[in-house]
Amino acid sequence: MAKDQTQFDISTSPFIRRAPTVAQIMRNVVYALMPLAVFAVHHFGISALALIIATTLSCVLTEHLFCKLSHKKTTIGDASAVITGLLLALTLPPGFPLWMGAVGGFVAIAMGKTLFGGIGFNVFNPALVGRAFLQAAFPVSITTWTPAHVDNRFVEFIPSSLAWPFMKPVSTTEWTVQMATDGFTGATPLALMKFQGIFTDSWDLFIGLTAGSVGEPSSLLILLCGAYLVFRKMLDWRIPAAVILGTVLCSAIFYFIDSQQYPSPTFMIFSGGLMFAAVFMASDMVASPVTPLGILIFGLLVGFLTVIIRLFGGLTEAVMYAILFGNAATPLIESYTQPRVYGETRKVKK
Repeated sequence: MAKDQTQFDISTSPFIRRAPTVAQIMRNVVYALMPLAVFAVHHFGISALALIIATTLSCVLTEHLFCKLSHKKTTIGDASAVITGLLLALTLPPGFPLWMGAVGGFVAIAMGKTLFGGIGFNVFNPALVGRAFLQAAFPVSITTWTPAHVDNRFVEFIPSSLAWPFMKPVSTTEWTVQMATDGFTGATPLALMKFQGIFTDSWDLFIGLTAGSVGEPSSLLILLCGAYLVFRKMLDWRIPAAVILGTVLCSAIFYFIDSQQYPSPTFMIFSGGLMFAAVFMASDMVASPVTPLGILIFGLLVGFLTVIIRLFGGLTEAVMYAILFGNAATPLIESYTQPRVYGETRKVKK
């Protein structure tokens, strides 16, 4: 008669493992953003590095200040303020004045986070709140672009970076000559598409051979950094997938109507800051829906609004406003997409 071969694995407690803490999640997001920051410095030089430091330091100091004013223990240790500063810097032009970046960091924390009660209570993505303020307050500076891979980018600042508050920057000979030689007039791929009808090659957009915001050039690197967070189960992949799906579906309609006038879906998803925003902005754990149907509606809404504003609005880039609108609609979306509890019957109106 065969012996019973059943085996039991005996181990020590705890048997229920604790979920990652907020600080652990935030630190991993910082790790995911660091390759983008390094690539930005390689792409645009020390001006990009100084801008990243200015916005991040501003966010951290602002959060510490408000914690002290409210007689609470400082929360800068959870790294959420660092993330806000990094995200804000990566959405700005590389030559953006440093003092303006510091102001944006203050607004991002003060109005986008602290005003709502701190981390976990913000209705909108704080970094986008800061950028929206900068867009309204300094429209010229935030739409002034500089070329990438300038020869002297590691030893000289872009002149506008060091502009004094409320003063115009003094141009240097090297930057003026470089921009004149390159024929660079501040036209990003989206600006070329919108105002000149020129479509940049999608492959150049994908690997990062174009100018634009500090963190937007390489869609490939953005996807790899996002994949790290998905692998660590700290990013819901359905949110960026839904945003990309909404962008593809909406842009495909116009592309099939007139491919000469409207760009292809691949151009739409790889150009501007859409890929960066879809992975790191729209996926905000607090300001985005959590229900499966709500995530789909949210992503489709963001993608649809991005395409419509890009094609027919006055701005070249629209994903920022699309996500903020989606954040505002999140409570309404979740209220209508809550799954029904098992066994619960629907109420019938008399």
